Amino acid sequence: MKNLFLSAAMLLAFAANAQTETGSTTALSNTTATTASVDQEKEYKKIEQSQIAPDVLKQAVAKYKDYSLVEALASTDGTEYKLVLTKDGKDVTALYKSNGEFIKEVTV
Repeated sequence: MKNLFLSAAMLLAFAANAQTETGSTTALSNTTATTASVDQEKEYKKIEQSQIAPDVLKQAVAKYKDYSLVEALASTDGTEYKLVLTKDGKDVTALYKSNGEFIKEVTV
């Protein structure tokens, strides 16, 4: 009788431990997937000035009227534009959403 009770207790302990390990592994893999998606950057391809969305061009001209366009890039999914501009030998990279909304400016 003692052996039967001891066997049942050990079986329950192993089952509880196995469920705990599986749960923590799942939580870890979900955290890793979330971190990876946040850290991914968009890929950009070079485009001609005529291919810049009109809303983006209008906002950029208003904000950077004394600058010259060096290079224009568009994200491969078409949601963002990266404009490399220059003035007095200093380069600036401006990022815009495709609707013309300013995202940020990076001094190069």
